Amino acid sequence: MSEGSGVDVATLAEPTNASWAPPDRRRLLQLALAAVWFLDAALQLQPFMFSRSFGLLMLGPNAQGNPGVIAHPLTDVSRSIGQHSVGADTVFLLVQFLIAFGIAYRPTVRLALVGSVLWSAVVWWFGEGLGRVLTGTASPVTGAPGAVLLYAVLAVLLWPTDPRRDDGPFTAARPLGTRAAQGVWVAVWTSLAGFALFETSTRHPSSLLSGLAAGEPGWLGTIDRHAADLVAGRGWLFAAILGAVLVGIALGVFLPAAPARGVIALAIVVAVAIWVVGEDFGQIFTGTATDPNSGPLLVLLAVAYWPIGCKAPGSPSTVPAT
Repeated sequence: MSEGSGVDVATLAEPTNASWAPPDRRRLLQLALAAVWFLDAALQLQPFMFSRSFGLLMLGPNAQGNPGVIAHPLTDVSRSIGQHSVGADTVFLLVQFLIAFGIAYRPTVRLALVGSVLWSAVVWWFGEGLGRVLTGTASPVTGAPGAVLLYAVLAVLLWPTDPRRDDGPFTAARPLGTRAAQGVWVAVWTSLAGFALFETSTRHPSSLLSGLAAGEPGWLGTIDRHAADLVAGRGWLFAAILGAVLVGIALGVFLPAAPARGVIALAIVVAVAIWVVGEDFGQIFTGTATDPNSGPLLVLLAVAYWPIGCKAPGSPSTVPAT
């Protein structure tokens, strides 16, 4: 960029090294994030995405219940996408593919992670209506606060740093420092607990789960109906148990390494359970899914916090955010 702009795009490129080294934990997580972006790009190839219904019937309804400042631009964008569905979907496909390729290609990983954050912010507003968190109907069981928001969180937590200064207790601590990374973990999981409790006050979990069966394969619809029957008449109990588990997971990041591993393992189990039962594998079997939803991203997040060092989780980190 021009002199005096303060930002040099070249600094976003990952330095190349003539000698190849096997990927470390952070790099493996970056590649996993790239794989999810590749899946998103592949899902944009579904015929439904090139139809008017994508903008009008999938994106448009996310405006309902949102404040006007959020709803009106979302409605305008969804109508525009519906009127230019082929061109719009082609752009979405290319953007997501470029982000995926950029993360997978080491020299451009920084630039691609910046793109991941920016694109996630755009999609979270104009595609997901801020995950419907302002409508009172957001539920962690179905992906609140919005899967795309987790792409941005992971992009920040997996930002490349000097591997020679790996003094964090877990991979996510390296870019931000331990305290800040712990704060991100607590924010994610306590928000999920809050959504679980608040959503139950406005809608019964059994009706939420039973409504997921439409359009799914028979075996998956059966799982949805059995889950709905299990929580029927026990909505507040289900929400209280789920909320308590999510809060426990949030606080587990402050534990010593051995018990923290148990809590992180529980987080992975909960994320997989949500992905299978509440999110129906992101509804990828319906032909209308734009992403695999939050389950796989919560798993990646948990793995990024898996204790790997001898340093106490509560001690400050000296890793610079570079």
